Amino acid sequence: MGDQEQNTPPSVEASSMENAREEKTSSNDEPGIKYGGVKAMPFVIGKPTQLHFFFRGGTTNLAPLFGAYLSDTYFGRYKTLGFASVSSFLGMVALMLTAAISTLHPPKCEPGGGACAGPTTWQFAFLLSGFGFLIIGAGGIRPCNLAFGADQFNPNTESGKRGINSFFNWYYFTFTFAVMVSVTAIVYVQSNVSWAIGLGIPAFLMLLSCVMFFVGTNIYVIVTPQGSPLSSVLHVLVAATKKRGLKLPENSTVSLFSYIPAKSINTKLPRTEQFRYLDKAAIITDEDQINPDGSSTNPSKLCSIQQVEEVKCLLRIIPIWSTSILFHIPLLQQNTYAVFQALQMDRHLGSGSFEVPAATYIIFTMITLSIWIPLYDRIIVPSLRRLTGKEGGISLLQRMGIGMILAILCTLVSGLVEGNRRHIALTRPTLGITSKGGSISSMSGLWLVPQLALSGLSEGFNYIAQIEFYYKQFPENMRSFAGSSFFAGLALSSYVSGFLVTLVHRITSGRKTGDWLDDDLNKGKLDCFYYVIAGLGILNFGYFLLCAKWYRYKNGADSTAEMATKHIV
Repeated sequence: MGDQEQNTPPSVEASSMENAREEKTSSNDEPGIKYGGVKAMPFVIGKPTQLHFFFRGGTTNLAPLFGAYLSDTYFGRYKTLGFASVSSFLGMVALMLTAAISTLHPPKCEPGGGACAGPTTWQFAFLLSGFGFLIIGAGGIRPCNLAFGADQFNPNTESGKRGINSFFNWYYFTFTFAVMVSVTAIVYVQSNVSWAIGLGIPAFLMLLSCVMFFVGTNIYVIVTPQGSPLSSVLHVLVAATKKRGLKLPENSTVSLFSYIPAKSINTKLPRTEQFRYLDKAAIITDEDQINPDGSSTNPSKLCSIQQVEEVKCLLRIIPIWSTSILFHIPLLQQNTYAVFQALQMDRHLGSGSFEVPAATYIIFTMITLSIWIPLYDRIIVPSLRRLTGKEGGISLLQRMGIGMILAILCTLVSGLVEGNRRHIALTRPTLGITSKGGSISSMSGLWLVPQLALSGLSEGFNYIAQIEFYYKQFPENMRSFAGSSFFAGLALSSYVSGFLVTLVHRITSGRKTGDWLDDDLNKGKLDCFYYVIAGLGILNFGYFLLCAKWYRYKNGADSTAEMATKHIV
C-alpha cells in the first residue's frame, strides 16, 4: 500500500490517526469492527473511473437500480463490487479486441469511395457482448462503490464523521480527474496512435483497480445484507391500507408496535408527524400475533414504527430527488452545445496556428472542479464549520440549492455568449466555414470558459451534495439504493433533455424564423433555447425551495425550514 499512502494529503493522514485513536476509546463500536477509514480508500476510490471513459447514457444510469437491489438484498456491496469490477474489465477487453484483431471488425473501406462492408452477425454480437459486460459492471459499481467507501469510516467518532464528509468530495475529485485524463490523453492516443492501444490502456488500468480492490479485502468493513428492504416497504404500505379504518391512539409513541431486530444496522428513528396515515401499520389489534422474540408473526398486517419511519424517509426523499431531473439538463446541454458553439468560434490561441479542438473546451468544467473541490474541502469547509458549528459547514440542502442557482447562471451566461457570438458572425468578417457549412465567428472561444466554469462549480455543489444526501438520508440497509438514486435521476434527465431538444426542433423548424437548433448556429437561436432552459431552472428552484422547507432530516437534526432554505438566497 506504500505508493498510495505517499499520495495521501498530510491533513488526511492526521485525520486518519485521530480516527484510530478515537476508535480505541469509542464505546459505540461493535466488537471486531476495525474501520480502515482513509487507509482503505486507495483500494476503493479509483474503481468506477475507468468505466466512465467508454460507456455512458440512460441504460448504464438505470442499471444501478437493479444492481442496488441485488446488493442490498442478497450479495452485499463487497461481492457486488468484485463481480461488477471483473465484468467491467471483461467488457473493456472485448472492446479492445474488436480494434486489435482484424477478424473482429469489418475490413477497411476501399479507397475511391466504394461501398464499405458492414460487420458480420458474430462481429456485431461480440461487440454487443462487450457493451453488455460494461452495463453489468456499471450496474454493480455505481450504486455500491460510494456506499462501500463510506462504510470504511466509523460514524461514531468525530474524525469518522468528518472523513465521510471529505470522502464524497475526494471521490468526485478523483472521478473528475480520471475523466479529464480520458478526454485528453487517452482520446489523443485513440485518435493519433492506435485505437487498440487507446482502448487497451483503460482495460489495463481496470485490471490494476481490480487487483488492488481484492488485495485490500482484509482491511475492509463488510456490511452483511439483511434481506430485501423493498419487502419491508411493501409490508408497511399493505398493513397501513388494511388498517386504514382504524383510529390512531392518542399516545401513539407508546401504543404503537416498536420492535427493532437485535442485529438491525439501521439507526433508530424518532417518530414524526408527517405521513401519519402510515402509522396505522403499527397499530396492534386483537388479531395481531407476536413471536417470542418480539417480532410480528405476519409482517403484512403489523409493522413496527421503525419500519414506518424508514418508509417515511423514502417518501420525504422523493420530492427532493425529483428536483434533480430538471437540474441536470443545463449541465448535460453544456456537453453538447458548448462544443457546437466552439466549432463556430475562433479557437486559435494568440497569434499562433494552433487551434484548440472544439470538444476539448469541456475540460474547463473539469479543471474548475479539480481546483474547487480541494479548496472547498480543506479551506472553505473548516472556516464555515467554525462559523456555523455544522460538520459540513452548511447543510446538504443548502449546497444543493447553491448548485441550482449556479446552473441557472451558467445557462444565462451561455445565452448571452451565444447571442453575442451570432451577432459578431453576422455583422463582422468571419474566419471561414465549418464542415457543416456555418460561418466561423471571430469571437474568441475563450468566452466559453465562464459558462463552463459555472457548470463545474454547479456540479461541485449539487452533485456531491446529492450523493452525500442520499447516502445519509436513506435507511442504512438501503445504501446501495442510495448510491443508484443519483444515476437514476441523471438517466431520466438525459431522456427529458433529449425530449426537450426534439420538442424545440418540431415547434421551431416550421416557423419563418427557422429552427432554433439548426446545425448552423448562425441560422438558429441557440441563445433562446438556453433562456428556455434557464426559465425551467428557475421554476425548478422554486419547487426545490418548497420541498426543502417541507423536508425533515432523518436523524431529527437540521429539521427546520430555516436549515433548508436560509442562506440559499
